[in-house]
Order: sequence, then C-alpha cells, then structure tokens
Amino acid sequence: METAPGEHEGQGHDATPFLPRRRAGLPGLRRAAAECRGCPLYRNATQTVFGEGEASARVMLIGEQPGDQEDRQGRPFVGPAGKVLMRALGEAGIDPEQAYVTNAVKHFKFTVAEGRKRRIHQAPNLREMTACRPWLHAELRVVAPEVVVALGATAGKSLLGPSFRVTERRGALLPWPGPDGDSGRGVRGLVATIHPSAVLRAKDREPVYRGLVADLRVVAGVLDGRRGTRDA
Repeated sequence: METAPGEHEGQGHDATPFLPRRRAGLPGLRRAAAECRGCPLYRNATQTVFGEGEASARVMLIGEQPGDQEDRQGRPFVGPAGKVLMRALGEAGIDPEQAYVTNAVKHFKFTVAEGRKRRIHQAPNLREMTACRPWLHAELRVVAPEVVVALGATAGKSLLGPSFRVTERRGALLPWPGPDGDSGRGVRGLVATIHPSAVLRAKDREPVYRGLVADLRVVAGVLDGRRGTRDA
C-alpha cells in the first residue's frame, strides 16, 4: 500500500488508511500491518507484532500489547507471559492450536531509564488503543471466533469501553459488544480475565494462576456447549 511521503505518519491516530482491501485474509492483513504508521508507537518499536493462529480458531485471546521479547521476535505471546498463558490454556482444557492470539495494540510501547538499556513496558493510552482498533476488528472479521477472551484491562477497555474493570467482570460469559460491521459475527460472548503477566508479578503466584485457569475453564465450557460461570 503506497502513501505519499509523510502521509498518515502517525499523525491522526488511526490505522484505517493502512488496512488492505476488505477481502484480505490473515496473510494480507499481516503484510499490511507491517507497514502501519497509524500512531506514533511504530517509531520506537522494532516491528509490528500481528496476531498468530489459524483463521478457523474457535477462540480469540486478546492481550494488551507486545512485550520486549515479542517486539524482538515479531510474534505475540512468546515471552514469559506467553508461556504462562499456554500452560493455563492446556490445564483449562483448551487446545492452544484452536486459539488465535493477538493484542489490542500491535507495537511495543516502552521507556528506557537514563543510563540503562532495559526497556520498561508502558501501558498504551486510549488514543493508541483507538488507533489500533481497526486491525483488531479486521482480525475478528476473518477469524470469526466463537468466544473472545480479554486478557487484562487494556483488552477489556478496547472492546467494552474505558469504564471496564477486570476485577468486576472477570470469569463470566459477557454479551458480545458487537464491533462495527460484520466484525465478530457469530461470537457467542466475551470472557474477561487477568493478563498472564499478572501471575508473574504476583508475590504468591499459585492462587493467581489458578484464578486464570478457572476463568479459562469458563471458555472451555462455552466451547463444549455448556454456558458456565467461574467457580467460586
């Protein structure tokens, strides 16, 4: 996709001009996203980190943004939090091969402390989430999952609005908010839970991890035809 020099270079906080034609599948979306300049985050990130998985996936898991390792490798959920997520999916009875994983924001946002090299994660703001939302809607249109999982506050806010709180709404099948157009057609509902990085940050990891698994078991129940809620 060609643009004039300087055109759409993150000035309008909108990825829409960079999307390919509507009939594009995941490979076409991924190629187009690699050239996205829809917000300023592309300037410091190594690369766009697009979603990964099959278009036939039954569940779509949406995180916040790529982390340091994801930014370097160009793949979502390949760092420590991704390992936690894959383990939790297996324990919950969800085949990771049936999951499409992506993030609400496709570029790594970070800061570097003076005199240090380590890149420290920064949460994306509302404008950055809004700018990247067209990519998420495009992924939903192509994959058309049965269940969507919001991993953490940023993903939840991207789908349900800025007032969303994970602690208030986690572990239950919520009505699908229905993004614009045919994005998310056929989705039976949304389940919100913590981001797997919360397990890594916890002082006592085991109960936090068990809570994540319990939430994902709700998803497994929906996929199995059982409409359930999280065990107390």
